[in-house]
Amino acid sequence: MKVLMPLPSVDYDPSEAGVSHALIRAAGHEVSFATPDGRPAQADPVMVSGAGFDVWGRVPLLRRVVLIGRFLRADRRGRAANAAMQADPAFARPLRYDDIDPDRFDALLLPGGHAQGMRSYLESALLQQAVAAFFAAGKPVGAICHGVVLAARACVAGTTRSVLHGRKTTALTWAFERKAWMISRYGGRWWDRDYYRTYLEAPGEPDGHRSVQAEVTRALADPADFLDVDANAPDARLKRGGLARDTPQDARPAFVVVDGNYVSARWPGDAHTFARSFVELLA
Repeated sequence: MKVLMPLPSVDYDPSEAGVSHALIRAAGHEVSFATPDGRPAQADPVMVSGAGFDVWGRVPLLRRVVLIGRFLRADRRGRAANAAMQADPAFARPLRYDDIDPDRFDALLLPGGHAQGMRSYLESALLQQAVAAFFAAGKPVGAICHGVVLAARACVAGTTRSVLHGRKTTALTWAFERKAWMISRYGGRWWDRDYYRTYLEAPGEPDGHRSVQAEVTRALADPADFLDVDANAPDARLKRGGLARDTPQDARPAFVVVDGNYVSARWPGDAHTFARSFVELLA
C-alpha cells in the first residue's frame, strides 16, 4: 500500500516520523513524503541532539554537553529510525503540498512536533483539505501528538465540522505538554522559555486553552471523546508518568486509541505501539 506522510519544512519530531516510517516500510508498504516547498524536511534539532536544555546551552564549546536533554530528546531507537528515514530516497524527493493527490495514496500518517516550525504544517489549508479527503474516502489515518491538531482542523467538505467530530481520539495531553513546558521554561532554556508550546494563550485565556488537548477537545462531538489513561488501568503509572517510552518489545508505557480506520497517540513515547497499530489498519 502507498502511505503519504506530510511533514513541515523544519521541526518535525524525529521519533514520531522515523519510527512510523520504519515499521510501515518493514511491513512492506511504500512511504511518500510531502513538504511545503518540495524540499527535504528537517527534524527538530533539539529533539535529535538534546542540546539546548541546560543553562550553558548557548555556549559554543559546552552546548553539546547535555544533561536535561538526555531525557527529553529522542531515544537511540528514535534517532536511528530518523537517520534511516532521511536515507530513504523518497525522503529526498518529497511532493509539494499543492501537488498532493489523495487518490494516489491508500493511507495517511500525520506525525507531530512542537517547535515553531510546525505551524506551516498545522495551519496549511492544503493539508487540511487533503486530510479531509482521506477521512471522506474511509482510508486509514494515523495521527500522533500535534498531528492530531492537523486532523482536528480538517473539516468535512462544505461544513465547519471537524473530521474528528463523532470520533474518539487522544493526542498530546495538557499534563504532558505542561510538564515539558515547565522543564524547558525553568530548567535552563532561558533564551527560549516557550520552546515546548506551539501556541500560547492570549491575554485573558485560561491556562492550557491553546494546548493540544484543549484544541482537539473543542473539535469533538463530546469532550468525553478525548481519551486519556484511566488512573485504574493496568500500568497506569507507567503510561501517565511521561518518563518511560515504549519499545518494539514493550508496549506497557504506550497509550493508543483506535476508532475504526483512525488511530491516534499522545507523544514519542507511544511511537512503536502507534505505528504498529497503524500497520494493522493497513492490513
